[in-house]
Amino acid sequence: MPQLGVSVVEGTILRWLVAVGDTVVADQPLCEVDTDKIVTDIPSPATGTLTEILVNEGTTVEVGTLLARVAGANSGHPCLPETHERPESAYGSPVVQRLAAEHGVDLARVTGTGRGGRVRKQDVLAAIDRPMHTESPYRAEEPAGQLSRMRRAIGAHMKRSLETAATCTTWMEADMSRVEAARTGAKASSLLGVTALPIVARAAIDALAEHPALNATLEGERYTRHDAVHLGVAVSLGEEGLIVPVIRDAHLLGVEELGRAIRELAGRARRDELTPDEVHGGTFTVTNPGQFGSLMATPVINQPQVAILDLEAIVKRPIVVGDDDGNDVIEIRPQTILGLSWDHRALDGAQAAQFLGALRRRLEAWDG
Repeated sequence: MPQLGVSVVEGTILRWLVAVGDTVVADQPLCEVDTDKIVTDIPSPATGTLTEILVNEGTTVEVGTLLARVAGANSGHPCLPETHERPESAYGSPVVQRLAAEHGVDLARVTGTGRGGRVRKQDVLAAIDRPMHTESPYRAEEPAGQLSRMRRAIGAHMKRSLETAATCTTWMEADMSRVEAARTGAKASSLLGVTALPIVARAAIDALAEHPALNATLEGERYTRHDAVHLGVAVSLGEEGLIVPVIRDAHLLGVEELGRAIRELAGRARRDELTPDEVHGGTFTVTNPGQFGSLMATPVINQPQVAILDLEAIVKRPIVVGDDDGNDVIEIRPQTILGLSWDHRALDGAQAAQFLGALRRRLEAWDG
């Protein structure tokens, strides 16, 4: 098992793409490995014959574990001459081959976008001019009636979090008038077209500097505060599930840079292009179900972090405010509910409320 990322210590063999006795070529994918919802191909280190498979499908092993043996390996240059024919398995997984056969697609004529030029399911769908979203690439590989691999992984992570953390949730309403004005104001504004999420993320990062106890991890009884904010951002993959890529050193980024980072990671997540390192090592997470219209939720803590921030829909509502003369008046303002799920083993309700209060003050005083 190769080191697939600096923070990855183990992986699960999902599927062997070749069988004992098959001829393999350098860089040809041998098996698929799952490392926390990221599926990675393990390529052959050289050309030869696969003589032994040492780890069965479904088995989780540590980095450094011997997976298989290739005999008669060619230790020369890993790249093959252009005239060398690849085995059919080099074109993709059995699902790719079955899909191509069903639609009469010649895999030899499909340009692969996977590692080593391997043809992925998305490439076949593009070749038959079929929208990618019409069929889940995870569910298609599972027997009918069962949860997909990603859904099972998400379920296991969420269940483990709820069993591990003493989860509590605190909500606080915030007036988003100044945030919305900054986003939709004059064309000269640098925030024109930016969504509320990177603004809330930047304000949350600043609030974490004031309340560093929330930018922390708790592993067993080891509680660690982190100086740097490695911000996890939950990304919906539709029916396939969700994934939380991490923006490293997010405290160094401004709103526009955070917006670009979020869009780039979300796009790569939906194209199945994230690396294992990009979903590990977060210190605080933000989730944004409000983009779909929800008003209140209880997010599950992303272990081993101690808190997760929930941004809900921004909705215009009548609220009571004070006018210049100190009188109470009713005005229509864009409001949102900020939710914070936190681990009572590491934090108390006062700390959660103080953090949300600091976040609200920053949003309500936002000057763009």
